[in-house]
Amino acid sequence: MIVRSLLAATAALTLALPAGEPRAQTGEAVTAAIEAVTPRVIAWRRDLHAHPELGFAETRTAAVVAEHLRSLGLEVRTEVGKTGVVGILRGGRPGRTVALRADMDALPVQEATGLPFASTATGSYMGATVPVAHACGHDAHVAMLMGAAEVLAGMKDEIAGTVVFIFQPAEEGAPPGEPKGGAALMVEQGALADPRPDAIFGLHVLPGRPGTMWYRPRGFMAASDRIDITLRGRQTHGAWPWKGVDVISASADVVQTINSLTARTIDPTTTPTVFTVATLDAGVRYNIIPDQAVLSGTLRTFDIAQRDDLVRRAGIAIGNIAENYGATAEFGVRQNAALVFTDEALSAWLAPVLEEAAGEGNVNAGASPTTVAEDFSYLSQVVPGVFYHLGASADGVDPATSAPNHSPAFDVNERVLPIGVKAHVLTALRFLERP
Repeated sequence: MIVRSLLAATAALTLALPAGEPRAQTGEAVTAAIEAVTPRVIAWRRDLHAHPELGFAETRTAAVVAEHLRSLGLEVRTEVGKTGVVGILRGGRPGRTVALRADMDALPVQEATGLPFASTATGSYMGATVPVAHACGHDAHVAMLMGAAEVLAGMKDEIAGTVVFIFQPAEEGAPPGEPKGGAALMVEQGALADPRPDAIFGLHVLPGRPGTMWYRPRGFMAASDRIDITLRGRQTHGAWPWKGVDVISASADVVQTINSLTARTIDPTTTPTVFTVATLDAGVRYNIIPDQAVLSGTLRTFDIAQRDDLVRRAGIAIGNIAENYGATAEFGVRQNAALVFTDEALSAWLAPVLEEAAGEGNVNAGASPTTVAEDFSYLSQVVPGVFYHLGASADGVDPATSAPNHSPAFDVNERVLPIGVKAHVLTALRFLERP
């Protein structure tokens, strides 16, 4: 019923346009269609927020998405990358192909927003039952792209070309035991193959002035590697450290050495680099030096050659530390996300399109790089792309004090949802209209 109402509303707007002017190219038609779908976008977001699912377990979310896309008459493929969904909207006239992407997975986080639709869901993570919440805003991403699909489907006859909607699982990284995350697996299983897009665009909500957008050409979001270190020594009494091989002391040296490698060998003004040890698991009792210590962390970089050299030097340094203590070391590196590299030509073209969506003065196309990562990078390695951020802090709240993504109190200002829908819609339409 709502879909038919939307189609009727946009048809009425078309009759009011000057003869020969394509409906899909008019800002008035887009605005009216987005206003019509906004209540549903908000409802979808709240429903998804209350029913979050971890990476590669987004079965309910995928079913909601697929059902909606089918109701719009789109070609729909499911189980692309386990739980991913691809929708294809073929316009009434031939033309280019453009892709729009949203991620679907939630996080193992205990929500503390106090929202009436806050999550009470649980899931399985690393063999344990954990709370699950949309603490990164992917519920908003899915809802906005579902809304964009509805608006664009209502303009199908006037669209010259094809729009591919990609709803991706497991953006937060490959779950334990999985070799690849959602974007890489969707690419492997043909999400960008038939039809192959000429460009791809995506957005992410972050703390920021509501409705503003920002991105940068070239390197925007860091490459992310997971680091795993295992030190093996010989257990002994805490009072007799010389009778064993002390992996606790060796671990302390490893942490300090890793901190020094970035702080003292890399110029932070040219290539921001973060190398963090975040976990250290060792020992069971205060007076026993254990025989093993397991450390893990993350490496964030913007320069591939520099990253490779840093990994090489870290491996040598960790091996030397272990040898100094008489221990052995295993050092492993696994990439979670490649560098989000924004196509320069598309970056320049996109700025006025996003300003059309967000309003004059609300788009920064020269933002600073950020050390958070995104596996959109694997999609934009296949076809040119731009990934941009959408400010979603609460009204009247300083973004600097807003709860960050991945925190229990993270929330999305629903006032920005129609702005995100409009950005998706106009990006697709304006790209397909390019001469």
